Amino acid sequence: MNTDEEKPAATIPAPSEQPPVSPPHSARRKPWLVPLVGLAVILVLIKGALWVWHSMHTVSTDDAYVNSHVTFVAPRVAGQVARVLVDDNNRVKKGDVLVELDPEPYRVQVAIKQAVVDAAQADLVMAEAVVRSQVGQLRSLRFKLDHAIEDVGNQIALLRARAATLDQSKATLVLAQAEFDRAKKLLATKVTSAEEFDKKREALDVAQAQMLQAVESVHQQRAALGLPRDPEQGKSLTDVPPDLDQTFSTVRVALGELMHGAAQIGVVASSHDMTPKQVIAEFHRRDPSDDINKIYDEIIKTAPGLKQAQAKLVQAKRDLDQAQLDLRYCTIVAEIDGVVTRRNVNPGNHVLAGQSLMAIRSLRDIWVDANFKETQLRDLRIGQRVDLEVDMYGGRRKFEGRISGFTMGTGSTLALLPAQNATGNFVKVVQRLPVRIDLVNYDPDKVPLFVGLSVEPSVDLKTPPTGPNAGKFLQEPTQAAPSPVAP
Repeated sequence: MNTDEEKPAATIPAPSEQPPVSPPHSARRKPWLVPLVGLAVILVLIKGALWVWHSMHTVSTDDAYVNSHVTFVAPRVAGQVARVLVDDNNRVKKGDVLVELDPEPYRVQVAIKQAVVDAAQADLVMAEAVVRSQVGQLRSLRFKLDHAIEDVGNQIALLRARAATLDQSKATLVLAQAEFDRAKKLLATKVTSAEEFDKKREALDVAQAQMLQAVESVHQQRAALGLPRDPEQGKSLTDVPPDLDQTFSTVRVALGELMHGAAQIGVVASSHDMTPKQVIAEFHRRDPSDDINKIYDEIIKTAPGLKQAQAKLVQAKRDLDQAQLDLRYCTIVAEIDGVVTRRNVNPGNHVLAGQSLMAIRSLRDIWVDANFKETQLRDLRIGQRVDLEVDMYGGRRKFEGRISGFTMGTGSTLALLPAQNATGNFVKVVQRLPVRIDLVNYDPDKVPLFVGLSVEPSVDLKTPPTGPNAGKFLQEPTQAAPSPVAP
């Protein structure tokens, strides 16, 4: 028996009945990987396009820092520190008390200056009384001058009266001489008695004496008027200069006393050679209405003694104001809102005026100093919008800013030891120019910025500049407001 035939044949399964073979794990993920890679590439391309677009329309730098104003607190007067009410990092507002100095020495000065003011006020009252007394004396001297002029007129009238008396005496003498001559002839013929002749001779002697008396009286009056004893040829005894009442010695004396008294209250004539009429006319011209009372009132107001007393009172009041001001300066207050730093004062210290006690950094008046390369300045202008990313907050917070100005000099020119390129050791280095960026809609109470923080600004070139001086490199000239003047 054929053994090969006895063995059953092996069963060969059909192809359709063969068990399935599982594909590799990587082969199962390939259908999902391709879309993901394609999406990633698209995202990278989009991000790259956005980055390129952003780079084409912005200018940025990483050399930028937050800056702010710093107010150094210093006393305006010297003194001993009584209290210090703040410490470092304390937030203060404008007007808050920072330091108090011992006020007692300045209170004493205020009391002393007040006493000086009271004395000056009393001196002013006395000065006004003295001026009014001098004005009264001036009125008296004015009447004395009038009396002197009138007296000259009386003296001239008296001269004329005595001249008339002289003429009468001459007439009486002529009559007495004629009667005496007649009696002398009659005596020789025994017609008249010797007694009658003696009477006629006595009458003649009396008439001669009266005439001599009248002549001497006229001469005396002429001498009293400052005239020569005998008049010039062709003139009578009563002839006097027409301006004698203006040039007579007593009139000039009275005028001098009047001018002396007037000078004491500030009234000075334009010339010392003026006549009384001219002086009086000039005096009356002080008031257009020729009101003598108004003239004297104005003289009182402008009298040197009174003005000097008023000036001393003003000076005393200003000294008092200064003393009171120094007393107020004993309380040192904050001039701005901010945070206290660099405190270096303690109670008991003796400080001097101008000595730095502490500093206050402003929280609101802050800005960013961005040092752009000179190759980046071509398209930068005032008013351009700036996005600010602060390292402290990273990408979680962006601030809005605005370019407000360009520093007129690069950092190298403002350095303590600027480069000396004239020595020949010159290597061209790209310079940086500080650009000031002001913050817009900044609220320090919500998201504060601290001085010195690093900032990465991005200037938006596609948005038109806005605000003052928009689109310019230089700001318009500013005109300082006039300082107020105390009345």
